[in-house]
Amino acid sequence: MTGVYDIVSKIKTTLRAHPIVNTVTFGDISDIDLNKTTMFPLTHFLLQDTTILSNTIQMTVSLLFLDIVSHTNDFNEDDLGDRQTGDNLVDVYNTQLQIANELISELRRGDLFDDRFQLVGDPICSPFEDRFEHQLAGWSVDVTINIPNNISVC
Repeated sequence: MTGVYDIVSKIKTTLRAHPIVNTVTFGDISDIDLNKTTMFPLTHFLLQDTTILSNTIQMTVSLLFLDIVSHTNDFNEDDLGDRQTGDNLVDVYNTQLQIANELISELRRGDLFDDRFQLVGDPICSPFEDRFEHQLAGWSVDVTINIPNNISVC
């Protein structure tokens, strides 16, 4: 059985191909050096509970889509449109939710779906700000994915 290898590889490959994502990491977030600003935007994921069914395995994957919130002293309303603040928090929320949405769409009806890695239910994305050092913000989401259970006892 290669289910864990397969899902980790497929998610990494899909996220690394995204034009906004700079870095994809896996495992314990405390093992990642978040001080390296060149790694952002960053998507991090780890495996959670797994249910083994007769024909499929339902694996829950926790994802963090994050970027650095930067502040500017050169706030100019003309340059920033309708924004009310001198930071890029709304931009971070927008771009990171776009990445989450595209990954979820791949699991619903894209290449991951075609490869039999299919979304279960409707994931809820939760925004966060200042959850980590360096004023990182973004979205967290847990997705449950059906993968084939190709173990045969016959």
